[in-house]
Amino acid sequence: MTPAFGAARSAAAFTLFALACTAFSAPLPARDVPETLHGVTVHDPYRYLENIKDPQVQDWLKAEGLRARQALDQIPGREAMEKRIAELSAGSGDSLGEIVRMPGGKTFYLKRARGERQYKLVLREGGHERVLVNPQAEADRTGIAHAINYFVPSWDGRHVAYGLSAGGSEDASLHIMEVASGRRVGDPIPRVREPNVSWLPDSRSITYNQLRALGPEDADTETYLDSSVMWLKLGEPASQARAVFGPTVTKQLGLDRLDVGGIVFAPGSRWMVARTTDTTQRESSLFIARVEELGRGTPAWKRIAAFDDKIVEIELQGEHLYYRTRQGAPRYRIMKLDLRAPELARAQELAVPPEGGVIESFAMGRGETLMASVRDGTAIKLRLYGAGDRRGQAVKLPFVGAARLHDDPAHAYGDWLYTLSGWTRPPQTLRLAGGVSTDAGLRPPAKLAAGPAIEIVDVKVPSHDGALVPMTLIYKKGLKRDGGNPTLLTAYGSYGLSETANFNPARLAWLERGGVLAIANVRGSGVYGEPWRMAGFKASKPNTWKDGVACAQYLIAQGYASPRTLAAMGTSAGGIFVGRSVTTAPQLFAAAIFNVGVMDAVRAEDSANGITNISEFGSYRNPREFPALLEMSTYHQIRDGVPYPAVLLVHGMNDPRVDVWHSAKAAARLQAASSSGKPVLLRLDGQAGHGVGSTATQRNALWADIYSFLLWQMGKAGPQ
Repeated sequence: MTPAFGAARSAAAFTLFALACTAFSAPLPARDVPETLHGVTVHDPYRYLENIKDPQVQDWLKAEGLRARQALDQIPGREAMEKRIAELSAGSGDSLGEIVRMPGGKTFYLKRARGERQYKLVLREGGHERVLVNPQAEADRTGIAHAINYFVPSWDGRHVAYGLSAGGSEDASLHIMEVASGRRVGDPIPRVREPNVSWLPDSRSITYNQLRALGPEDADTETYLDSSVMWLKLGEPASQARAVFGPTVTKQLGLDRLDVGGIVFAPGSRWMVARTTDTTQRESSLFIARVEELGRGTPAWKRIAAFDDKIVEIELQGEHLYYRTRQGAPRYRIMKLDLRAPELARAQELAVPPEGGVIESFAMGRGETLMASVRDGTAIKLRLYGAGDRRGQAVKLPFVGAARLHDDPAHAYGDWLYTLSGWTRPPQTLRLAGGVSTDAGLRPPAKLAAGPAIEIVDVKVPSHDGALVPMTLIYKKGLKRDGGNPTLLTAYGSYGLSETANFNPARLAWLERGGVLAIANVRGSGVYGEPWRMAGFKASKPNTWKDGVACAQYLIAQGYASPRTLAAMGTSAGGIFVGRSVTTAPQLFAAAIFNVGVMDAVRAEDSANGITNISEFGSYRNPREFPALLEMSTYHQIRDGVPYPAVLLVHGMNDPRVDVWHSAKAAARLQAASSSGKPVLLRLDGQAGHGVGSTATQRNALWADIYSFLLWQMGKAGPQ
């Protein structure tokens, strides 16, 4: 047993540790590909793992996945952990996803009933619920998990369009269904990945964004380039669809090849608005034309806003466009623009956030009334703005948590529908009318058994430069600060997305075991608006993981954890947070979870989705941006002979957002470099992607693996 492993571990845990180390005792051969970039020699010993179609790479991935599975399954108490998480999930009741209310009392929503694996698309009308689409039926037929990626009802409620994908790939095909009969209208339309699907006001035709069909000679980076917005009349075959917007369609607009477009319509409005993004940045260019122009050829689109106008969200109503922007408002504001004179300088300010708040989203009601979701730390509150009331009024909610407004795109209702959840409180879907919230009747109340009393504490941690980083601590009341508590530090820190109070029943299993959850809004998040985001962006990205290191030091100094009981976790772009925190200060951590993480930021842009993230992280081809990319790349910062903590890398083989080779390369490099003797496991799922569309069973198993791995490495594995 090495000194780093700790003398307090049980004999069973030691035996498992030895098994895992034996399984990984033969590091993968390095085949270095040195490359000089802007005068810097960059070594890449496992570049060949990027070719996951290579049979040898496939064999290695399968072997690594099997070894990880065998090691995880032998952790004492792991099976009991999964069973407990499943019990807690069932006790949380039905789970609802997106909810859309349409005129005539029709409510469409995604629902995963208690004990079921996957979300179904259902319609509620007149107090009765009817299943429209059950992806589990397709999964049973093919043996491959299927998921609904998005859905859009027609304005008259007679049809619904939805995207269906397989194996977590998010590679959705567009389906159209007649609601009354359940009959499919036409054949599925492939390569409609993004939810840029809209019905025209008469509900007789639809527009959608379709990616090009790539040939074998095309690079992966071509995937999202030169997409087109197609217009299809209901009942016609997809071959009759006409391209009406896009880089190769409307060349006179000067669109970039990466401008992925969608068109917004609204009943009662003669206008249509085309919006473009690179699929990751929320800022967009906007163009307008009249709906009637679709029938006369390519519309005469007029640009009304560019990326630099910083418009991130829009809503169309009659002659006016309502939008959320950070132009001149680092915490955002809501504006109103008359499309008959569409100059942004003439736009009217409708709503500003309260002191210290950040407007996260908004929805228009009848007339000039609007409701905004306003961030206050990890809580999301609601604020009602009446005509002429720029400051708005706070809405009283049943408890402090995160409120999510649901869509009423036709503005057919005088009330509001929202879902409220908290760190330890299951979601409730509520109807707000006259300032009073009542149950919306879409799901029965959760039936969670009474658990331990939980304490939630918000702290602010001084970072390396004095900036105060907000962090939420969750643990059982009466916790002893003796450094012996299993503690998990998590953060994201990219795109301005913030950690928000949300309910995950698996967390309760961690808290029951005496665990501490530490959730930080490091720089790169938007918890304090745009300045906080830009302080963890491109060249300033090191603040993201330096904030993480500061939070880890705080947890140890305050006695919540110690280096033998502290772990860090990051997901997706949060892989930069966790990977660089661990490689910067490995002595602070017992273990780490790299969950579908960005591990090689230098090579990322040469992948299908990586090219869409250049706007967030930069390009290695740019000499000014390259140094920051190299510094934020965990793979390139791993050093030989360093005693790194135990690492569990998690990835789905069908991940369309962060290619699986990110985790593969980081795992191989860590296995070869680490001197601690602690295991580096690569957990792979052949029917998963980035987590979108994963079944309840898959999610329960994943959390059981994560928590069991951490408890094992902290010397606390085994029955409770």
